[in-house]
Amino acid sequence: MRCTNADRVRPVVSLREFFRDSVAQSMQRQGVRADDNTAHYVVSLLTLFARSEALFEEVDSGIGLKPLALMLADAVDAAGPEERAFTLQRLGDVSLFVAGFFADGLAHKSVDVDYYIGMGGGAYHCLSQQLQNTPRGSTFGPVFDELACKFKAFVDVLNDIRSEAQPKQEQDILRLYELWLRTGSARAARSLRKLGIEPNSSLDRRSRH
Repeated sequence: MRCTNADRVRPVVSLREFFRDSVAQSMQRQGVRADDNTAHYVVSLLTLFARSEALFEEVDSGIGLKPLALMLADAVDAAGPEERAFTLQRLGDVSLFVAGFFADGLAHKSVDVDYYIGMGGGAYHCLSQQLQNTPRGSTFGPVFDELACKFKAFVDVLNDIRSEAQPKQEQDILRLYELWLRTGSARAARSLRKLGIEPNSSLDRRSRH
């Protein structure tokens, strides 16, 4: 009996509940531990960005994603702390979502997933520092600090959620290896070992072509 796309559809009563369960299960599979507030933030982020109008914005070429470097420039040039905090949060959120769900699509772009990890983790770190000694900082400061410290781990969590949600396909081993080389992803390393491949950092880009 052939499995169709309709057979793979799973009814979801609440998108937030779906992401809450998915994040919890993926964190357990990936061995990622985090404060409940941090996990709740990631769930809220996924629920928000499930709506395209929340993720994309108006850019010079139409509707799309503003380049991360321009977001960072906006944060630097912000008129005040509230505007700077908003822009840094947006930079961190977009970086986490894109690196987690669209890492494969970055393979042939001018910037790769490690760039998003660096920019996103840095944005969350700056945001946690800026919120110190503020009313909002008492609640969200530790959340952004943990996201900064465990940014790569949460990228793995989102990658795992995407992998579990999509139909199983033959893995792109070369891309998986490159992801591990660039980011040190624990998830990528485990996936490679399941395929019988031991990650070896001495294997450079030229020897893989």
